[in-house]
Amino acid sequence: QVQFVQSGGGLVQPGGSQRLSCAAAGYTLDYYAIGWFRQAPGKEREAVACISSSDSSTYYADSGKGRFTISRDNTKNTAYLQMNNLKPEDTAVYYCAADLHGLGTRCRVADYEYWGPGSQVTVSS
Repeated sequence: QVQFVQSGGGLVQPGGSQRLSCAAAGYTLDYYAIGWFRQAPGKEREAVACISSSDSSTYYADSGKGRFTISRDNTKNTAYLQMNNLKPEDTAVYYCAADLHGLGTRCRVADYEYWGPGSQVTVSS
């Protein structure tokens, strides 16, 4: 099945930036919607941003709107999440996910069937 290798994350100062990558191992992501989700301790997993498989239309949760950018490079079979002006409340484990069934543009956890291992992002002084 679809498996992901995630890179990026770690400790960053408030106001700093991070770029997360999600690469598919052995599968093409051309026909999958891609989502980025995050989960902080004691909280439910929530959407951050999603991007469609065809026209690369995007959805952003209010939490990251104006600060985060989702993109994909199908030639590299990789999706990205650029996070700027990070805040302490952005601290969470960030997961990439893929949906083949066409509902991924709703950017809901339940619509995504393949998940990456997650990357810890900690925003702190």
